[in-house]
Amino acid sequence: METSTSAAALDRLQPLGITQAQEVRLNLTPAELVEEALQNGEGTLTDTGALMADTGKFTGRSPKDRFVVRDANTEDSVWWGDINIPFDADKFDQLHQKMVAYLADKKIYVRDAYAGAHPDYQLKLRVVNELAWHNLFCYNMFLRPEPGADTSWAPDFSIICAPGFEADPAVDGTRQPNFAILNFTKKMILIGGTGYAGEMKKGIFGVLNYLLPHEKNTLSMHCSANVGAEGDAAIFFGLSGTGKTTLSADPNRGLIGDDEHGWMPGQAGIFNFEGGCYAKVIDLSQEKEPQIWDAIRFGAIVENTRFIPGTHTVDYANKSVTENTRTAYPINFIDNAIEPSVAGVPKNIFFLTADAFGVLPPISRLDKSHAMYHFMSGYTAKVAGTEMGITEPQTTFSACFGAVFLPLHPTKYAEMLGKKMEEHEVNVWLINTGWSGGSYGVGSRMKLPYTRAMITAALEGKLSDVEFTKHPIFGVEVPAAVPGVPTEILDPRNTWADQEAYDKTAASLAEKFVNNFKKYADFANEEILAGAPKVAAEANA
Repeated sequence: METSTSAAALDRLQPLGITQAQEVRLNLTPAELVEEALQNGEGTLTDTGALMADTGKFTGRSPKDRFVVRDANTEDSVWWGDINIPFDADKFDQLHQKMVAYLADKKIYVRDAYAGAHPDYQLKLRVVNELAWHNLFCYNMFLRPEPGADTSWAPDFSIICAPGFEADPAVDGTRQPNFAILNFTKKMILIGGTGYAGEMKKGIFGVLNYLLPHEKNTLSMHCSANVGAEGDAAIFFGLSGTGKTTLSADPNRGLIGDDEHGWMPGQAGIFNFEGGCYAKVIDLSQEKEPQIWDAIRFGAIVENTRFIPGTHTVDYANKSVTENTRTAYPINFIDNAIEPSVAGVPKNIFFLTADAFGVLPPISRLDKSHAMYHFMSGYTAKVAGTEMGITEPQTTFSACFGAVFLPLHPTKYAEMLGKKMEEHEVNVWLINTGWSGGSYGVGSRMKLPYTRAMITAALEGKLSDVEFTKHPIFGVEVPAAVPGVPTEILDPRNTWADQEAYDKTAASLAEKFVNNFKKYADFANEEILAGAPKVAAEANA
């Protein structure tokens, strides 16, 4: 592959409007990019060989500064609002020209990559970076062409990412100097004013969340996935803190991916969008997360971490920059990763929630109605910051367990999931990794070995002949017994010392579900609405 400035390298950039640059570094190897990053002062090596870099002012995505160009192609298809904020096409062109001018006297790093591990669903990408470590991030996170492959392709989508370029909100139509803008007509993402690398990864995820359901009849999903020795795939949905990465990392099963997947039509199965993992590392330990720990080596990146003073050893407990410290590494840094990251039709789907109210059962089975309803609700409850004296759990709802990445209305994805359940024999389970025996402050967190035992029992078909009873408020089906799990913890009401208090708390949580769902009620069909908890019935009991 080409690796430096040449007519051929610039030719690839002409469709992006880039006709000049001080130097173009094309498709450098990880070792070359690490060397460039160190020379540029972009980072430092840790004692395991990983590159440690800071993302600057922004240590996470900035959802209020993420826009979608509104034009004839997107006007009637995009779910406009607080998540997909409309942006003027002329303003996009204006910003694009400014970014091109900004990069004209810079050394730039260009990467050819793709998203989508199944060949029929690949999105060819071209990424232009101002920073070498960002280009290494893209090498790690996107899929890598075979060595020696011809990548002089016309890309299906491109990214221009220049953290040093800031917009003028008064002139350019942005909210702040930083921005991430998706343009489905120009097939381009512009990112400026932010060094947070995750904007590139999630930008392409947003693109696939639009194109795959809209054009390919493929359900895009914010989930992790693994596969057993018999080829039985499982997918895990869950918001941050629910155990998605931990519970899908199973030494007895192959990892397909930790974050983004597509479910193809018919019997084709599922595939990973990415070529790497982007894991949180706050409080990381070798004992708790050995696979992630071992993956942080030369070629990997750690973001916004700090060293133990006087060493180059990362102090993973250090939150001085942010709690959102992360690592990015190629998926093959994980021993049991499956490559290519493709598997058959899922046999089991797990919705993970950390219910800090202690209401939901630790495991329950969902029929189609309840599955679509809970999918659209995307519930978890976060424990508030106790350092401020707040002990009340806070409900969090995020449609399809990833609302901030959905360009289409959530009902589109929920209805696709319902159709998949009709077409295939698939079990959907709601797993509560949160509290039992009372709400946060009274009860205790569900023990991880019990949660693992429940998931294993579901995966191995050991709940097929077990008796189930319906939860009186939520309507989910609760098993009478699970191998390796004390029977008394399966019915959450029985774990509370004060069962009347449980009933009141359950009714209150049900009300929160119903209130959250009001914004979707006009779009949801009867079958989805039938999965709602019974609020009035409980109130009048």
